[in-house]
Amino acid sequence: MTETHKGGSMGLLVDDNLLYLQTLQRSLQKRGFETVLAQQKEEALAMARQHDPEFALVDLRLGDESGLDLIQPLKALRKDMRILLVTGYASIATAVEAIKRGADNYLMKPATADAIVRALFAESGVVPEPESTMVPLARVEWEHIQQALSETNGNISAAARLLGAHRRSLQRKLAKYPGPERNAGETTEDG
Repeated sequence: MTETHKGGSMGLLVDDNLLYLQTLQRSLQKRGFETVLAQQKEEALAMARQHDPEFALVDLRLGDESGLDLIQPLKALRKDMRILLVTGYASIATAVEAIKRGADNYLMKPATADAIVRALFAESGVVPEPESTMVPLARVEWEHIQQALSETNGNISAAARLLGAHRRSLQRKLAKYPGPERNAGETTEDG
């Protein structure tokens, strides 16, 4: 299902891969979002000052720069800006650091446009729920693990105890991060 948004929200997409940015921009445009693009930190801040986006999707790695370093300056420009950090290099430490710095959510690449929209706006109720409310079991388990890690400040041994699991089993599960929810044949652009 393609989720649509009727608010005309302005967003900022920041990634050093221009092809990825353009593809994502088209996908979000089909869902009712206007976006501006940036490939570097300073360019992103300039675009944010010029366009006052309601949300920002920021890649963790921006060439030699870190997307983590954009979170606080973007929040300083607009306190209510929703910030989603995306990365192909997930780690618990990075996720915890992103949230501590003010990111609203954290997703693994490749994330579908629908997953991005849900991650950015589901809490605010702006985006309608998908027709199917079934969440893959692996995703539920992953979120439960992340909650335990959050409660134990990223301590894997303590999280394993909290979950009633062996530390090594938990480490194996963390190494197998479940992919983004996809319908059969769905692509980043529209599926």
